[in-house]
Amino acid sequence: MASGLIRKAPHEAENPIEVSLRESFQIVEPKLRPPFPLTIPTQEEYSNLNRAILYGILCESHLANVHIKHLHGIVTDGYGYFTSLLIKIVNDMYGKLFDSVKRQLIWVAHETVHVSAVGFDGLMVAFLRQIAGGDFSEGNLWLCFEMVSLFLSKWESLLEEDPSVLTFALYAFLRLLADHCRVSNVERIEALKRIEIEFCVRMLREQFCLCLKIGRDLLRLLQDLVHKPEFCAIWKDLLLNPSSFRTEGFADITQIYRTRTSSRYFLLRITPEMESQVRFLLTHVKLGSQKRYQVWFTKKFLATPERETLLIDIVRFICCAHHPSNEIIQSDVIQRWAVIGWLLKSGKKTHVEANMKISLFYDWLFFDDKVDNIMNLEPAILLMVHSIPKYIDMTHSLLEFLFILLDNYDLDRKAMVLGGISSAFHILVRKGVVQSLDVLVSCDMLSPYLRERLRKLLPDLQLHYSRELRDSNIPCNITPLFLPSFES
Repeated sequence: MASGLIRKAPHEAENPIEVSLRESFQIVEPKLRPPFPLTIPTQEEYSNLNRAILYGILCESHLANVHIKHLHGIVTDGYGYFTSLLIKIVNDMYGKLFDSVKRQLIWVAHETVHVSAVGFDGLMVAFLRQIAGGDFSEGNLWLCFEMVSLFLSKWESLLEEDPSVLTFALYAFLRLLADHCRVSNVERIEALKRIEIEFCVRMLREQFCLCLKIGRDLLRLLQDLVHKPEFCAIWKDLLLNPSSFRTEGFADITQIYRTRTSSRYFLLRITPEMESQVRFLLTHVKLGSQKRYQVWFTKKFLATPERETLLIDIVRFICCAHHPSNEIIQSDVIQRWAVIGWLLKSGKKTHVEANMKISLFYDWLFFDDKVDNIMNLEPAILLMVHSIPKYIDMTHSLLEFLFILLDNYDLDRKAMVLGGISSAFHILVRKGVVQSLDVLVSCDMLSPYLRERLRKLLPDLQLHYSRELRDSNIPCNITPLFLPSFES
C-alpha cells in the first residue's frame, strides 16, 4: 500500500483531495500493474484511473515510469483532467507535502510539458507561485532551482507550445534574483543565481519580443538588478542600442513604459495562501478590527527580516490586482490605502521602503487614461489625503518621494514622467476620487517646499478647484472622517 501525501497533525482532519486520490487508488490498484486491461473505461472509471495513477506516481516513485506509461495508454482528454488534479495539489497542498512527494511532482511536471498536456501552463504558474520571495530555506531554494532548470531544459518545447509561460517565468525569476543577489558567498545560492541569470539573460537576449508582453514592470524589475554586469549591459542596450534586441517595431524604451503590466504577473509573487488572506482582509474585515489580522499575517508571512521584500510584491498586488467593487469601497471594510499604510510602516530596511513606494507610484509615472486603470492610482492619493493630520509624516514622505521620482527617474524622459504624474492627479480629481487637492496644497503641516512644488505642477487644477471651493463655501482644510492605525 502506498504511503500518504502530506504531513498531518493528529488533530487535523484529512485532506479531501488526498482522500479522493487514495480511495481511487485502493479501488483500482489491481489494474495498475501490467498487463493493463484493454477495455475502454467509462467516464467514471477514467476519472478513477487518473486519480489512482497520480496517487501511484506521487507515492510509489519506484513505479513512476510504469504509472506514466499506463496514463499515456488510457488518456482521451489531452491529459486535461490529470493536469487539473496536479494544479489542485500544488495550489492547495504544496506546503504540507512530504519532500518525496514534492520531488515526484517536479518529475511529473516535466512529463506534462513533454506531452504538451492540456493546462500544463497553469501547472507551471502554480509552481512559480509556491516559490516564496525572501525565503532562503532549503526547500524553497530547491523548488526555485528545479523550476528554473525545468524552463531551461524544456526551452524549445515551451517556445513551440505556449511561449507566454516563459514570460511568467521571467517575471518571477527576475524578482527572485533581486532577493538572491543580496546574499553572498553561500554556495547553494550562488549556484542558483547562476542558473537564474542564465535563464533571464537568454530570455532577454533571444526572445525579447516575448519579454515586451510583460510591460513596464519588466523595467521596474530590471532596475533592481543593474548592479549585476549581465543586466547592466542589457539596460545600456535598452537605452542606447535598442536594435541589438532584433525585435521588429521596438525602437525605444518609451514603448515599454507605455505598456501596462497585466495583473496576472503580480499574482506570480503572491502565494495562493497569501492572496486569500489579503483578499479576506480587504473584503471582510471592518475598519478598526484589523489589528489581530495584521498581527497574524505578520507572524505567518513576515516572520524573518529577509521576508520584508515580500512587502514590495504585496503593495504592487494590492494596487494592480485587487480592485474592490463599489459596494466594498462604500462599506466600512478596511480600504486598500489603509492596508498599504500599515505595510509601509512594517518595512524596516531602507531599500525595501523605497521599493514599496516605487510599487505604489509606478503607474503614476507613465499614466495614460487610454490604457491605464485609475484604480492603480487610488491607494496612493487616498493614503496621502487620509493621513492628514494624524500621520502627516506619511503624507510628507510619500509626496516627497513622488517628487524625487519626478526629478530623478530616467532624466532623458522627464517630460514623459511629468506628463504621467500630472495626468494622474488630474484624473483623480476629475473622477472624484478626491474632491480637491486643496487638502494637500493648503496643509500647513506639509513643508512649504512640497506645497509650492504641487502648485507649480498643477497650476490649472489648483486655480480651478480652489475657486470652486471658495464659491461653494466648503472649508479648504478638509479633515478625513476616519483614521485607522497603521501599527501592527
